[in-house]
Amino acid sequence: MRIAILTTDAREAIPGCTDPQPGIGIAPEALLQGFARLSGVEVHVVSCLKKPLRSVEKIAPNIFYHGVTVPKIGWLCTGYQGCIRAVRKKLKEIRPDVVHGQGTERYCAISAAFSGFPNVATIHGNMRALAEFYRSPIGSFHWLAARLETLALRKTTGVFCNSAYTERLVAPQAKRVWRVPNALRAPFFDHPPGVSRGACPVLLNVGTLLAYKRQAEILAVARKLWQRGLRFELQFAGAVHPAAAYGANFLRQLAGAEAAGYARHLGLLPVEELIAVMDAASALVHFPTEESFGLVVAEALARNLKLFAGSVGGVVDIATGVEGAELLPINDWPALENAIARWLEAGCTRPNSAAAVMRRRYHPEVIARRHVEIYREVLELRS
Repeated sequence: MRIAILTTDAREAIPGCTDPQPGIGIAPEALLQGFARLSGVEVHVVSCLKKPLRSVEKIAPNIFYHGVTVPKIGWLCTGYQGCIRAVRKKLKEIRPDVVHGQGTERYCAISAAFSGFPNVATIHGNMRALAEFYRSPIGSFHWLAARLETLALRKTTGVFCNSAYTERLVAPQAKRVWRVPNALRAPFFDHPPGVSRGACPVLLNVGTLLAYKRQAEILAVARKLWQRGLRFELQFAGAVHPAAAYGANFLRQLAGAEAAGYARHLGLLPVEELIAVMDAASALVHFPTEESFGLVVAEALARNLKLFAGSVGGVVDIATGVEGAELLPINDWPALENAIARWLEAGCTRPNSAAAVMRRRYHPEVIARRHVEIYREVLELRS
């Protein structure tokens, strides 16, 4: 089976980038790691670039990379018309059996829907829900992305939904839906989880600092716990944008927390360092207002971390039936504070069986095999 995966390449947004390795997103990267383990599958990754970049021809023995250059006018300002045309041209050369658009945030899903080949799309972030959260004005990025998402979902053959929450949002607009979770990256399963042995328990939050992820509010909870006499360190791993109002507010709060000794910011970490940080931590705190899947939650549980999370979106699917996963109402900050306090006072135990459950559910080979089953179903529908 020949598969075309349409996904973004982060290099196109990095001025002067010379790295030949494509900058593929976390969820598509994990899926490709699964495809690399399957025989009888040939995968072609297609990404749009604003300028030509020197790139590897192969990501794996059975996975090929194609970067297509699209002038600036062919991107969002024209509804990704240039991307759609460039992708169609490349796909005519590849002649895939099925085309899979990875995400509705940018050009991937809409390009798959107009590819001219049997096609499907995956929802990674629910753009309509985010547009509502940000109250996006007409013509803004989220407003446009939400409308292109609706068009892509109505036109494509079917939609991969990574959680029950996403399925509920998408099903009224799509011809067909399949619930398929995101895969976790292979390194999270390559070695058994470590065991935290630090004298001071570490709480971890992972993700880009954004208003809907509410890291500033989590930091405020940590301040109250510290004032109650509880001792711990809260670590934030992820990019922060100081020029943004939310990022600037977070950094102001963080300065005081760092001076007191109960919080610090680690920055954006490569996967190996993130795994090491997780293994040295005791718990993950994740409390966003919107979450289509919650990849970081599954990653943390794959390393046997205790989980404190808001009961939202795909997090509910991930945490159900998993040792050490504690879900709380998404706006009940006193409940989060008291749950963490009880855990700290009880000795900060970590689960033992969560990693095994994550392996059964989200190993990249497991998810890749499910994708191939659905692709065959799509081809039968089209025939």
